[in-house]
Amino acid sequence: MLTLHFAPQSRAVRIAWLFAELDLDYNLNAMRFHPEDLKSDAHRARHPLGRIPVLEDDGQQIWESGAIVDYILERHKNGGLKPAVDDPRFGKYLQWFHYCEGMVMPPMNTIVVHTLLLPPDRRDPTVLAQAQKLLSRSLLPLEEELADKEYLIGDFSGADIMLGHSCIMSRRLGCVGEELTALNAYIDRLEARPAWQAADAIQ
Repeated sequence: MLTLHFAPQSRAVRIAWLFAELDLDYNLNAMRFHPEDLKSDAHRARHPLGRIPVLEDDGQQIWESGAIVDYILERHKNGGLKPAVDDPRFGKYLQWFHYCEGMVMPPMNTIVVHTLLLPPDRRDPTVLAQAQKLLSRSLLPLEEELADKEYLIGDFSGADIMLGHSCIMSRRLGCVGEELTALNAYIDRLEARPAWQAADAIQ
């Protein structure tokens, strides 16, 4: 049985969302997004840096949300969420799958640090403003990409779980302007999916 080590409002939501989309059974170890849980000896035995998500399967412990999504789609169930390598959409799928961690998440991480994690006296408004500008700029290619399609490669895929999660979080941080009508409509579609709603509700 698959086991997901999870905390809310984190990249672990991507994995719970994937499981819900694929209707896969799994065990959930829900933890708080707090050092008492994530830096505990028990969790450091799973991940030496105390990060999440961690997937356990068949005696293996796997880190990194993108690696876990790929692992599930390859080893357990694709469900049509990953195109075959000879599918003409495969290159775009890979591009958008990795765009989230390469371009969107780095400035988002900085925003979270300087708005939520650091005490107010250690927050740097200049660093925050730079990160907000960079995040907004990194979302612009998505507005063009989504102008004529519902999802990143046309059909809903694992790329939407990876990058779509980042888009949802970007809007919650106030970094998706109203002028980005295609991107906002995309986020609305994602948030309307029952599988997303189920994953987002886990505490």
